[in-house]
Amino acid sequence: MSAERLKVGVAFNTYEPFIYRRNKVSEDSVAKVAEVVCETLNKAGVEATLIPLQRSMFNFLRRVKELDVDVIVNLCEGFFGKPQWESNVAAVMEILHIPFTGNGSRPLALCQDKHQAKAILSSYNLPVAPSQLITSAEDMVDLRFPVIVKPNSEDASLGVHPESVVYDTAALAEQVKRIIETYNQPAIVEEFIDGREFNVAILDDGEPKALPVSEIDFSSMPEGYPKICSYEAKWYPDHILYQTTPPICPARIDDELRERLQTLALNAFKVMGCRDYARVDLRMNESGEIFILEVNPNPDISLDAGYARALKAAGIDYADFWKMMIANALRRKAQYASTNGKN
Repeated sequence: MSAERLKVGVAFNTYEPFIYRRNKVSEDSVAKVAEVVCETLNKAGVEATLIPLQRSMFNFLRRVKELDVDVIVNLCEGFFGKPQWESNVAAVMEILHIPFTGNGSRPLALCQDKHQAKAILSSYNLPVAPSQLITSAEDMVDLRFPVIVKPNSEDASLGVHPESVVYDTAALAEQVKRIIETYNQPAIVEEFIDGREFNVAILDDGEPKALPVSEIDFSSMPEGYPKICSYEAKWYPDHILYQTTPPICPARIDDELRERLQTLALNAFKVMGCRDYARVDLRMNESGEIFILEVNPNPDISLDAGYARALKAAGIDYADFWKMMIANALRRKAQYASTNGKN
């Protein structure tokens, strides 16, 4: 099917203000990314239309059918204000055999649960920081301080702030209580790896490959703040933490470290069952030990975010990337049709 005849729907979830999540800026970014992707594809000669996923899955599917799209660019990061339902959106399209870009429902669900994902990575002998899942502020932890406290099933650094790194049991209880009450879910508590932070974008165009490594530069951070990529550092351009944690891509590292990081990221991508694209976050302590923080199967794909930065460093055009992903989705559709005797 030629690009001129191809119809693409760019799906994204809309912000739902009535839901408990209080941070709106990261949710708004999804719609902006969808607009950029849609514009990019149209300029590249691919007919693309925005398809918002709002409060009704039936209305969304009706719109997909009305537009008679050949493939969906899936940018949905949740449904009905819940990031935990991100995988459900993919599952619905899988059940209905609607081809879509990005990861399938299983890796989306597995990676959304940080505790579960770490257990899987660890079972394959991939290095992760020691951690515990905590359901009450009274629970005891058998970890070395300092530790970092995060919501177990959120993304975009939601719930991660400078005070999330704690140094004693009283502060730990306070942060666990905040997570449970604010996000209505368990907290994951992990030993804080004080050191350098990297991320590796993975691109799967038939065979997964690691793109140039990116590093978060903490050297200009004001004193007294833990070296983490908090919500403030990720989403608020006017905040001092945003301004003092610039990403460097390609990272200024030697070949040996680059290979170690890329190999770990590729292995994590494969172990979690990912496809198309993902980003793997890692940290390295002062002894040179590397730990996988998490695998993000649906990373921010905007032009000024890390994944697009890695594409640029690799010499891959943004429009060409999306054409690759669309081709992947159509290839999966053709394989399914061939296997099941459908045309």
